[in-house]
Amino acid sequence: MKRIAVLTSGGDAPGMNAAVRAVVRACAFYNLECFIIYKGYQGLIENSIDKANARRVNNIINKGGTILKSARSSDFRTSSGRKKAYNNLIKYNIESLVVIGGDGSFNGARIFQKEFNFPVIGIPGTIDNDISGTQYTIGYDTAINTVIQVIDKIRDTAISHNRLFFIEVMGRDAGHIALHSGIGAGAEEILIPEEDRGLKKLLISLKKSEKTGKASSIVVVAEGDKTGKNVFELASYVEKNLPDYEVRVSVLGHMQRGGAPTCFDRVLASRMGVFAVESLIEGKSSVMVGIENNQMKLTPLQNVTKIKSATNEDLLRLTDILSI
Repeated sequence: MKRIAVLTSGGDAPGMNAAVRAVVRACAFYNLECFIIYKGYQGLIENSIDKANARRVNNIINKGGTILKSARSSDFRTSSGRKKAYNNLIKYNIESLVVIGGDGSFNGARIFQKEFNFPVIGIPGTIDNDISGTQYTIGYDTAINTVIQVIDKIRDTAISHNRLFFIEVMGRDAGHIALHSGIGAGAEEILIPEEDRGLKKLLISLKKSEKTGKASSIVVVAEGDKTGKNVFELASYVEKNLPDYEVRVSVLGHMQRGGAPTCFDRVLASRMGVFAVESLIEGKSSVMVGIENNQMKLTPLQNVTKIKSATNEDLLRLTDILSI
C-alpha cells in the first residue's frame, strides 16, 4: 500500500475537515502518498484529484464544512460513471479510497468495491448520528451543541413575552438531535419520529405546564416527527386548542450543519482518520470505522445501515420527569 485517496460525500458535517487532515497526515507519517478528491464521487469521475502533503491541511481542523466540497452524483449511480471513477484512480496509481460521509455514500462505496475489487474504507460523517456500527458520527456533537445554544437564546425571548415556541431541528427519520438537545436545553416537550406521543398528550402536557405557572414553553420537534403535521401545522393546532398561548415557530435548518466543530468532534474525526489509514495498511477493506465505548472498531460496509431508532426509554422518562 503506497497511495491512498480521500473524499467527502453527502451532506457536510462539522469535523469532516479534521478527518481529512488526519488521513493526510497519517499517510505522511507512514510514508504513503495521499491524494485528495474534490466534489465527492462526481469529482472522482471528473478527475478533480490532487496530491496532498501534511502542510496542505494546515489550519483546517477548526473549520466547519469540508474543504474538499461535496456534491450529489447521478453519474456515479451508473456503471459507466463508476468505470470512469475507477480509471481515474488507476491513472494516479491510487490503491485505496477513504470515503467520509453517510449511509448513501457508503452504499456507493460498497457497490464500487464489489464492482472493481478496489479497497475502500468509510468514515461516518453526518450530524444525524443515524449510522449503525458506531456510537457517534462526526458532526453530531457539534450539531446538538449548536441547537442548545440557539434554544437558550430563543428561551430568553420566550420568557420575555410569555410565548410558546415550536423549534424544528434536523434528523430526518432519527430523533437523536431533538431528544438530546431537547433534554439539554430543558424543553417542555420533545417530539421525535420514533415515538408517536400523540397530539392529545401534547395538549395535556402544555395545559399542565400552564396550570403549574409556566409562563413560557419550548417544544423541540424533529423534522420527521410522526404526529402527521409539520411544525407550522402543529403550532396552528395548539394555538386553536389553547388560545391562551401565544405561539411562535422557529426552524433552525442548515445552521445545524455549520460552525466550528467541537473538541469532541475534532478528536473523534482525528481518531477515525488515523485508524482508517492504519486499517488500510493492515489490508482491511470494505469496512467502516466506528467507535463503541471509546474503542475504535470496524464494521463491514454490507452491515452498515441507516438506523432510525433514537428511542432511549431512560431519556424519554427523563423528559416526563424534568418537564414537570
